Amino acid sequence: MDQELLLWVRGTGLQIATAVFVLGMSYRVLHLLLLGRKPSLAVARGSEWAGGLRTMWQRSFMLPSLSGRGLFTVIAGYVFHVGFLITLFFLSQHIDLFRAVFGFGWPALPRGVIDIAAVLAIGAMVALLVHRFIDPVKRLLSGFEDFLTWTLSFLPLLTGFMLLRNIGFEYLTLLTLHIASVELLMVVAPFTKLAHMFTTFMARWYNGAVNGFKGINA
Repeated sequence: MDQELLLWVRGTGLQIATAVFVLGMSYRVLHLLLLGRKPSLAVARGSEWAGGLRTMWQRSFMLPSLSGRGLFTVIAGYVFHVGFLITLFFLSQHIDLFRAVFGFGWPALPRGVIDIAAVLAIGAMVALLVHRFIDPVKRLLSGFEDFLTWTLSFLPLLTGFMLLRNIGFEYLTLLTLHIASVELLMVVAPFTKLAHMFTTFMARWYNGAVNGFKGINA
């Protein structure tokens, strides 16, 4: 049974998840692009492109002035995202998969670096979840979708780390759980806040472009 399920998630399941992810994300991005905005009749006081690029840079790579709680959220969020991306794109097994699908690959990072990145990402996610429960404002604003997206992001990291270290279950079971968790993430992502993986930079550029047009350097 484990072998049959593994074959399904590696074959039909992966094809379904990929189709839903690509079509869903394409719809979300096209929907945003086609919404457009009303043309401004005011005289431009600055450059939209300069403002958009500046905002993308500032909000992505510069640490803002925040309270202690806000600073914790930003730093923990960056630790998670960086750790997640390192494990996704620089684990040798993942690179082999990308090479099989796209026909090219790149050098992998040492396993020790991957382990550290995964542990830091998992720790950051746990810390963010605890903070969501203990912070009264976040707890009030949190809904089902927030916990769903947290779970869907956490499971691939957890099962992947367990798979690398052979923790908890047999290899085939862990591999099946890991692939299935990734596919579940792919299926749900276009229809939840996880779509921000493709829309965040678009939104930042748009906000910066509006301010740039008005001559606001912020």
